Amino acid sequence: MAFGDEPIHRQIYARQILAKAGVAKDDRLLAAFAKVAREDFIGPPPWVLSDFQNYRQLASEDPIVLYQDILVGLDTARGVNNGMPSLHVGAIHALGVREGEVVAHLGAGSGYYSAILAELVGPSGKVVAVEYDEALAQQARENLGAYSNVEVVTGDATDWPKEDADVIYANFALDHPPEAWIENLAVSGRLLFPLGFPGTEGGRRNSFTRAAAFLMIDRRAGNRFGARFLQPVSFVWAEGQKPAPVGRHEGLEQAFRSRRGYQVRSFRWQEPPTAGEWYGEEDWGLSFDEV
Repeated sequence: MAFGDEPIHRQIYARQILAKAGVAKDDRLLAAFAKVAREDFIGPPPWVLSDFQNYRQLASEDPIVLYQDILVGLDTARGVNNGMPSLHVGAIHALGVREGEVVAHLGAGSGYYSAILAELVGPSGKVVAVEYDEALAQQARENLGAYSNVEVVTGDATDWPKEDADVIYANFALDHPPEAWIENLAVSGRLLFPLGFPGTEGGRRNSFTRAAAFLMIDRRAGNRFGARFLQPVSFVWAEGQKPAPVGRHEGLEQAFRSRRGYQVRSFRWQEPPTAGEWYGEEDWGLSFDEV
């Protein structure tokens, strides 16, 4: 079905969220957002939306109301939402997903953005959608049943992908890039995830970031990596992770406060630290040096 044949409310929605994200022209992404029905991925009404502080019930059960740039609650007790469409539009556009590519979608939730990615890679590509929560993963399996190019996995997304992927897109925040994400990123591949540190309440870590930004890492020939921050973001924190090494969160907080993240240009992996990095540890770091 061509873009112009999709329901008019989905055409308008797609145009609006691309425009809000600052995407002037991406016909394939426009078509994907117009084609996938959002209501198929968030469960039956009544629906709730998040205003970033509280949830409130939408005063309508007409699916048309879902075609706005809003966060729709999936698991409100854990703060898990069907994310802001314009944020994901901008991120997926930056990833430049091509037909035939292998994509690892980590933190897939109920599968809405996995379906968008599946439309972009087409029948010759593949999407591996990984979700930590078993109930959400089962919802994603059911919701994505019509997509033969999608595999849904229940598990810890920091252990995936298991083989080379052209695109790795994580929809939860972490304070470091897991080894599997770097080692299994194909040459010319792109990794995008929210790097940051969690907030605290009463001296204990809460479920959301205190500060974070979308970090894009791209793999070059010769095991070299480019890197750049796209924009500040607020995301749910990764589940099931070990405590951070002493000093990591304090170091990341200092790095974010430096306001020099926009100058990051490269990613160091399994090489000795260099002087003057934005942030670095023994086996990885973010540098201002060009690749």
